[in-house]
Amino acid sequence: MPQRFGRPGLLGTIASTAVIPGTAIAVSNRVERRDTRRQAAAQPHRGLATAPPPPAPTPAPAGTDRVSQLAQLAELETQALPTEEELATEKARILEV
Repeated sequence: MPQRFGRPGLLGTIASTAVIPGTAIAVSNRVERRDTRRQAAAQPHRGLATAPPPPAPTPAPAGTDRVSQLAQLAELETQALPTEEELATEKARILEV
């Protein structure tokens, strides 16, 4: 096949058309990465300097606390220390909380 001189043929035109956008995208991505690195280097690392606050302690379930209080009240009742009225008042207070 004879060699052509002058303007590129169909394949040459397609190849150069594909190369131009590919090069533009590669350059654009490189510029964007460079700018991102520069911005990161210019800004202090705010998030890394301070540690997050520790999680708040979880309170004991209210049901367990009430049960233990009622158990203590029952022990006092078996020893006959409080009067009937005092027992009723304490039970009402515990169960309302």
